Amino acid sequence: MDTKSQRIVSPIDGAWSTTQIMASLAKALVSDGPALGFGAVTSTQVEPKVAVLVSSTGSTGANKEISLSASALLASAKAANKYLNANFGETWSLLLPLTHIAAVNVLVRSLELGTIPLNLIGYSGEYPKVDYTAIVPTQLYNALNGDDRLLNHLQSAKAVLVGGAALTSELKVKAISAGIKVITTYGMSETSGGCVYNGVPLEDVQVAIDGSGFIKISGPVLASNLILDSQNWYVTSDLGELIDGQLNVLGRGDDVIISGGENISLSEIENAISLNFANFEFAAFAVSSEKWGQELHIAAVNAPDEFSGRVATLLIEKFGNAAKPKRFHKLTALPLIGIGKVDRGALAQLAMKSEI
Repeated sequence: MDTKSQRIVSPIDGAWSTTQIMASLAKALVSDGPALGFGAVTSTQVEPKVAVLVSSTGSTGANKEISLSASALLASAKAANKYLNANFGETWSLLLPLTHIAAVNVLVRSLELGTIPLNLIGYSGEYPKVDYTAIVPTQLYNALNGDDRLLNHLQSAKAVLVGGAALTSELKVKAISAGIKVITTYGMSETSGGCVYNGVPLEDVQVAIDGSGFIKISGPVLASNLILDSQNWYVTSDLGELIDGQLNVLGRGDDVIISGGENISLSEIENAISLNFANFEFAAFAVSSEKWGQELHIAAVNAPDEFSGRVATLLIEKFGNAAKPKRFHKLTALPLIGIGKVDRGALAQLAMKSEI
């Protein structure tokens, strides 16, 4: 490798102020200084066109580094601000850690608006008012279930982007009813974060469904170290459908388990439960079984005693006997991958060790 043509990677220092981070990011985007590393990056050098290196755990829990060019990040930020009709001088708040691509996006969007985002991580006191912010569904749930400080902050914003994990229709309806201007986003580190807003691709982004039902994406927001298909599309691991030009994300293609010879979609199981138990945190996951191949288990946070019986009845009525959970688990919190994504693998390991 020709290391002379490589660009140095400078990991974000936790002691840096938001102003210092913004200044370093601005230099990185114009190639005046090192590329910035967000998260647990280990690479020390990257290609010259890479401005930001993001560590992503994805849905499998395996770490991978995503290389993002200045053109990709700026295309994403400009398209997002345009979608929101954001004006120069308007502000964003930072409610997500800088290990998350959505937080990086807040920084770049703020640069485009000539402002510095208000970093509210660890902030004490009432949150100040801003024009825009970005959160994950868990934070939205918390705002609607007792976190009045966050609720007031979200209610006062012109728009609240919600992504990073699936947002149930019930939670979205509750948020809108509470006066929060929710915009659902779909994307990943490989697409410079959210690139589909409320089911509609951002400017210059194209979305299609391949022959196997997987969502594929093309456009200027793609990371520079992706493996693309023969037509330069990035094929995701998510299943979807396009209805009247709008993208409907059906869930991950690898969330289907086979129990007793029957296919069961964990996402469909969770969606069905959420219709009746929107106020509880829960997750469906699979545990290996000599008898069934895979067993369907449900973990729930502080659920009432009648939860298991009602859920079992609900799932049998909707999907048949194969969807009856083999076991329920009561937890005080769900293990997460990154932000807002339940770690189903960790749940399975705990269940097999009889720790839950």
